[in-house]
Parts: sequence; structure tokens; C-alpha cells
Amino acid sequence: QVQLVESGGGLVQAGGSLRLSCAASGRTISSYAMGWFRQAPGKEREFVAAIRWSGIIRNYADSVKGRFAISRDNAKSTVYLQMNSLKPEDTAVYYCAASSSGTIASTITLYDYWGQGTQVTVSS
Repeated sequence: QVQLVESGGGLVQAGGSLRLSCAASGRTISSYAMGWFRQAPGKEREFVAAIRWSGIIRNYADSVKGRFAISRDNAKSTVYLQMNSLKPEDTAVYYCAASSSGTIASTITLYDYWGQGTQVTVSS
């Protein structure tokens, strides 16, 4: 089992930045692919970014490319999402997820473990 706990969410003005963290416990995540997803009110959960176990291969949703950066520190069992140039449409609950397949993916069903989420609100 892997437990994931997100932190770092909050209220920020448009154009601002936030850094989300996802701390993993239980089984080591060093071989897992990790992803960030988000869900806005009344909308389906959507892919944001993913990173392979090595940290070298990353993938981003088109809507966040150039503004968000995913990274990981396997020694600390932590994954990060640096969010810059935030927009009101980035407002959502952000979830961290782990995939035992090790392959980065944007498909929700390929992730085995999920955190409880952290709220990000961007005001205009």
C-alpha cells in the first residue's frame, strides 16, 4: 500500500505561483510513475502532469505546458508541482496519484493510489 498526502494548496491571485507537494509513505515509490490531476467543481477529473520513476521523462497537459513543472525526490518520497502564472481556470482540487506500472500516463484508471487532494483557488 502507498499513502499519498498533498499539501501546498491555497488562495493566490492570478499570475501568482504555488508549489504543491505530495508525500508518499508505505511502500517506496521510487519505481512508480507519479501524476498530478485536478478536478474543478462540476467537471471531471483531468490530467495535469506526470513523471516517470527516473524523473527524466515528463508529460504535461497542453493547458499547463510552460507554466507548471513536475519534479520528484525519490530519497524523500516526495513529488512536487510548481505552478507559475496561475489563471482562474486553474482553480480546482489537485490530486497526487501513483502508478505501479512505472509508465507515465494521462489515464486515470492506470493509477493505483490517490491522495485526498488539496484545494487551489486562483482569484482574478
